[in-house]
Amino acid sequence: MSVKDLLKLGKDQLATKNIAPVEAELLLAHALGINRMELHGRVIELSSEQTAETIELYNQAIAERLTGKPTQYIVGTAPFRYLEYEVGPGVLIPRPETESLVDEVLHQLNTFADPVSLVDLGSGTGAIAISIASETAGKKVVHVIAVEKSEEAIVWLQKNIAKHDVNVRVVSDDVATALEGIKCDVVVANPPYLPDGAQIPQELNFEPTQALFGGPANGMAAPIAFIAAATRLLKPGGLFAIEHNELQGPLIATALAEDFESVALHRDLTDRPRFTTARRRF
Repeated sequence: MSVKDLLKLGKDQLATKNIAPVEAELLLAHALGINRMELHGRVIELSSEQTAETIELYNQAIAERLTGKPTQYIVGTAPFRYLEYEVGPGVLIPRPETESLVDEVLHQLNTFADPVSLVDLGSGTGAIAISIASETAGKKVVHVIAVEKSEEAIVWLQKNIAKHDVNVRVVSDDVATALEGIKCDVVVANPPYLPDGAQIPQELNFEPTQALFGGPANGMAAPIAFIAAATRLLKPGGLFAIEHNELQGPLIATALAEDFESVALHRDLTDRPRFTTARRRF
């Protein structure tokens, strides 16, 4: 069976569950030990033994994906901005929608004199913290701290820090108590914000619930706790950037009103309201 035939077979199987054809390409590339671009950009010649092994790995991956398991968990990595992050059970998969938040933070970092102290609350894989540390290296002095309370997530966080060789300090603690007595210039956060009991795609059932659900009714309990932490941590004039769902913008603005100014709602790559920035009031 040729690579082309394998790819068609996988796409047809995934189509039965309305899964995008590109995921078949990612799974086949993983089975072959190459990246997706190589799958299309070069002639792949396999021995009969390699073919049999590839078919077995690929069929297993397709079967896993059909159960709802995310492709990122199957292949063990997820892209975010310019880097690949190791992911697996116990940690939230970074989403492209969050890349816009990083863009805005990087832009606003230029308003601060070096050195800049930045705290990433609920860091998970470290995608936000590591992206900022990596993309400012050699350009700006930014001291990055990643706060995460989940022991499972911290395993992935530390793997990714080591993988990308960035200077990010990890603090294992809840946002409510982390870094007592410390003040910083910037706080970034992607808190759990889905309302408890919300209908979610099958894939999300594989990701940690504590990283997804923000509380009953409107899902704002966790975001409010993160806002309280940012209020405590930030110096006057400090920047806060928080991700939220497309309906929570006005609620976030209300929660920020007492202690923050210059509150601004931003849209993500799909043009949906996705995150808010604000400055700690003097």
